[in-house]
Amino acid sequence: MLMNQKLKIGVLGAGHMGKIHLRLLAESEAYELVGFYDSQPKIAEKISKEFGYRSFSHVNSLLDEVDVIDIVTPTVSHFELAKKALDSGLHIFLEKPITATVKEAHELVSMAKAKGLLGMVGQVERFNPAFMAANSHIQNPMFIEAHRLAEFNPRGTDVSVVLDLMIHDIDAILSVVNSKVIDVQASGVSVISETPDIANARLKFENGCVANLTASRISMKTMRKSRFFQRDAYVSVDFFEKKVEVVRMQNVSYSQEDFAMILENAEGIKKQIFFVNPKVDEGNAILLELENFADAILMNKEPAVTLQAGASALEVAFQILNCF
Repeated sequence: MLMNQKLKIGVLGAGHMGKIHLRLLAESEAYELVGFYDSQPKIAEKISKEFGYRSFSHVNSLLDEVDVIDIVTPTVSHFELAKKALDSGLHIFLEKPITATVKEAHELVSMAKAKGLLGMVGQVERFNPAFMAANSHIQNPMFIEAHRLAEFNPRGTDVSVVLDLMIHDIDAILSVVNSKVIDVQASGVSVISETPDIANARLKFENGCVANLTASRISMKTMRKSRFFQRDAYVSVDFFEKKVEVVRMQNVSYSQEDFAMILENAEGIKKQIFFVNPKVDEGNAILLELENFADAILMNKEPAVTLQAGASALEVAFQILNCF
């Protein structure tokens, strides 16, 4: 981080996530929080009085005073607000999913590129300390299992569980599988909401990798776990508990320890098992992603989750939804 240079940032939307972003940006050494805009004046006034953040009565007034805009509004408004910000020459940070439609997402990608501006999508699990600790151990996975279960919360039910929860795992998987999705099979059921509350999807990649994803927002318990299987290794990531376990296998050497764990297959090939628990650092994932974007802007490089990455995750999400 170029610590001497602070970027002026404004926040659009002061709902549940917007308030979290406002608090973190006010604390961040990478940004100067100029203020926020919310479409509901009474809510804006209350937040301004309670926390001291400067409230703007018009979107354009806020855009005129910042370098970066952080869009934390309902997904249906992302496209128009992002377009307005890009037209104003601003870099854009968008909460996931990037937009309401794939067409809108690709249009933002093209628009930002044409204007020479950067955009980032808030796929926060990329910055989950457990996933960051596991990342270097995940190499060419060929089978992946992801389970994301949550208790019912009316706040997210304006969109399907695929766009609300599963998209986190779609993005994480796309980030470690360097191959194109060639087949999607899925099913989903609406239990409480008008949109699916539980869904399962099977993604097949061009390189042969297969990923099974399950997401539910009507579970009795919370679970956010993924397992990555690859040649001679297995990586387990617990996004909720922030734990990582790596199990590696290698050919038996004649100098192994007396109590080494050895497996022998039907062909008589022996493998020694090693257990590794990578160190998981402390850190707030939302703050880490916002500061990654600041780094990208100041150093003129791509952020960790580009607009194109956000569009790709959304494209797969809609392929899943189209199966229902």
